Amino acid sequence: MALISTTLLFTAALLISTAAATTCPNCGTTPVPYPLSTGPNCGDQSYKILCDNTTDNNNNDYSLKFQTLNNTYPITSITPETQRFVIQPSAFLPNACVTQDLSTLGIQMNPSLPFNITSSNTILYLNCTPLLLSSPLNCSSASLCHAYANSTGGSCRNAPICCTFRAGGSTTSYMVRVRDSGCRAYTSFVGLDYGLPVNRWPRPGLEIQWVSPPEPVCGSQADCDSNSTCGADPNGNGVRRCYCNSGLYWDPIGGSCAESVTCQNPDGCGNSTDRTALIAGLTSGLGTALVASIIGILIYKRHRRIKEAQDRLTREREEILNANGSGRSAKVFSGKEIKRATNNFSRDRLLGSGGYGEVYKGFLNDGTVVAVKCAKLGNTKGTEQVLNEVRILCQVNHRSLVGLLGCCVELEQPLLVYEYVAHGNLFDHLHGPNRSQISWNHRLQIAQATAEGLAYLHFSAMPPIYHRDVKSSNILLDEKLNAKVSDFGLSRLAHADLSHVSTCAQGTLGYLDPEYYRNYQLTDKSDVYSFGVVLLELLTSQKAIDFNRDADDVNLAVYVGRMVEEERIVDAVDPMLKEGASDLELETMKALGFPFVSDGSVLLLSVFAGYGYG
Repeated sequence: MALISTTLLFTAALLISTAAATTCPNCGTTPVPYPLSTGPNCGDQSYKILCDNTTDNNNNDYSLKFQTLNNTYPITSITPETQRFVIQPSAFLPNACVTQDLSTLGIQMNPSLPFNITSSNTILYLNCTPLLLSSPLNCSSASLCHAYANSTGGSCRNAPICCTFRAGGSTTSYMVRVRDSGCRAYTSFVGLDYGLPVNRWPRPGLEIQWVSPPEPVCGSQADCDSNSTCGADPNGNGVRRCYCNSGLYWDPIGGSCAESVTCQNPDGCGNSTDRTALIAGLTSGLGTALVASIIGILIYKRHRRIKEAQDRLTREREEILNANGSGRSAKVFSGKEIKRATNNFSRDRLLGSGGYGEVYKGFLNDGTVVAVKCAKLGNTKGTEQVLNEVRILCQVNHRSLVGLLGCCVELEQPLLVYEYVAHGNLFDHLHGPNRSQISWNHRLQIAQATAEGLAYLHFSAMPPIYHRDVKSSNILLDEKLNAKVSDFGLSRLAHADLSHVSTCAQGTLGYLDPEYYRNYQLTDKSDVYSFGVVLLELLTSQKAIDFNRDADDVNLAVYVGRMVEEERIVDAVDPMLKEGASDLELETMKALGFPFVSDGSVLLLSVFAGYGYG
């Protein structure tokens, strides 16, 4: 008997299912795992999918479909262990590089439901407009989408612009958008190995994951089974749920309460012998160790996924920094170095903020004073601007350009580390509450240094660089009033074989070249126009746009142009400059305003830095 008892006593982890939550019946031959719901009396109603009994192209009588805000997509596979399923993207229209869901703007998921797109998807956007060239997507000639378009043939081969995007990975990834003004077609692949030829890629699919479901909703105890109790949701939303009794836990994959059973002796476990107690103790210890191991593995896997995501983000940002870069690379600072330098971004170190984000004063370990520029959290445009600025500034080195010491791409948003220019910007010196008394000679020196910096960008950088936001607040001054051009957040690289670059209008009102603002044609002369407005500020000490002037004179360029037409240019000069000015200085002031014509456009002579523009 002792031998029989010993044989019967063994340890196992057994999950006991309850009837608290009901799994939906199969859709044809396809299982529907909990919490997915195909009807009002099964699954969790927040996880609805459709069971369609319409015969499909493969003569299947039943098929599962996922419903978005504006369309439905076939579900091709479900993996309940990882809480994920794959849907089939929309097909292409016949003889066109356009997906059938273009009219409904692609895949638009409901953000209030517990579904989101995973990071396993590689999305190819096809038949795109030139607007996408300035997006954070990879739309280069080496983009993976070109291999797909060329290998599959059809109409997409003739669409020159396409983009590749590694999608999802967060609970806020809800859409794959197509539209006439962006990209008109797309396809997606799950777990794509970029090293494989296109003919060995998997079939198109978009992977979607669902959030672990909470306990089932109940109105009374009658809605729960014996292993659970109907109680109020601790979140205080007025909902009641079937919570598992003591000793049980909620299994979201099985949709039931479960417990570990360690005794299976048919004679009962009430009169345990010493051996039984020993076995029970060993079982308990092994069970605890097993649970601890599982928890440890899950925590490790979660930490590894987070680390891989951070590493991938860092690699992507470093790729942007080094894209097409033939110049020197920026020094990469660690997140710890930057936090220590800025005293963990203390508010008393804040120097200023703008549309891109904030700038902090910092001190490196060697005592070097720096300015740390960071994009706003969640501001994707600011992130793109900062990375673009690093890529550009790595290629330039000039005394009249603010020097870039390095960058940091470890933290949530990328950071730039500049040399610190201590004496503020030109705008504050000319128009601020504590405006400086800058002499005419110093103003000419500031103009010359600014022109030299811009000339370097236009003629010495390869390819040429257009600043696109030249203005007095982007010209910094040191203690000796030496000027340095800063803020390349709106810069774009020009192509050496093009005379202009077409792009969306950006910049600052009052400094924009009217021709560029009308036609979106960016050339080196766009910066020259903005520089001309800065010269007018130096000459008049008036703002580029000032609504305190008469309605016709709000724009400084228009105002000075009118004064030139009326031969009253001296009346527009800053009175402080005219006091005690020599005849030669007065003549240079007049000469500076002379190249203006009645329509207010600027034609600068080649007097500053040998510009040589016709």
